[in-house]
Amino acid sequence: MELLTTMALLCGAAFAAGVLNAVAGGGSFLTFPALVFAGLPPIVANATSALALSPGYLGSALGFRPELRALPRQRLRRELLICAVGGVLGALLLLVTPARVFSGIVPWLLLFATLLFAVGPALARRVLNAAGTPLGPPRWQAPALLLVAIYGGYFSGGLGILLMALYTVGGESRLNTVNALKNLNSLVLSWLAVGAFVLAGVIAWKEGLIMMLAATGGGFCGARWSRQLNPRRLRVGVVLIGLSMSALFFLRP
Repeated sequence: MELLTTMALLCGAAFAAGVLNAVAGGGSFLTFPALVFAGLPPIVANATSALALSPGYLGSALGFRPELRALPRQRLRRELLICAVGGVLGALLLLVTPARVFSGIVPWLLLFATLLFAVGPALARRVLNAAGTPLGPPRWQAPALLLVAIYGGYFSGGLGILLMALYTVGGESRLNTVNALKNLNSLVLSWLAVGAFVLAGVIAWKEGLIMMLAATGGGFCGARWSRQLNPRRLRVGVVLIGLSMSALFFLRP
């Protein structure tokens, strides 16, 4: 009975995370804590959560193919390489972080990601209003992208918001292009990070595969329900969940 309860918790969290990612984002606020509360060590939970949510990036990236085809291929290759390197570096950094140290910084990571998620829309509007006509990425964007990719490989909470802020501050005013780059780079860095986790043997496969199927189903349903669901209310719900999870992890012995 306990095993069935745990699997029901993980499937429910993954399905809800898929719905959230399709409509408002923030699915990792559900999958990561659910895996920890199911008894997985935090590093294994983080790696397994990344595996569970990784298929959703592919569908999101494919949805912006016209915007990606309009960009210079040299730029795409350069940024994909940066994100690939950053994703692997972030994953390796996670793997060499002592379990006790990672457990100690998890509440701060969750809180940071929650606050970033909360201010994301206002931040995006501000930088979009300040951005002018795109003249090509500035020189500082490549090293900044590498840092964001390392963060995403280490802990993916708030990754999409960081990528959107990076591109809009860099002068890209076309929202669809920003979303296209965000989704493609997230796909590459997350899949390579997951690959590193697989090679290191820190994936809980039984939980991860079941959650992957549930999250994919949630993403499909979320895309269909997106017209009926209120994204603003969902965002408020995600922020409340994130704050609650942060508080719980701060209080854990």
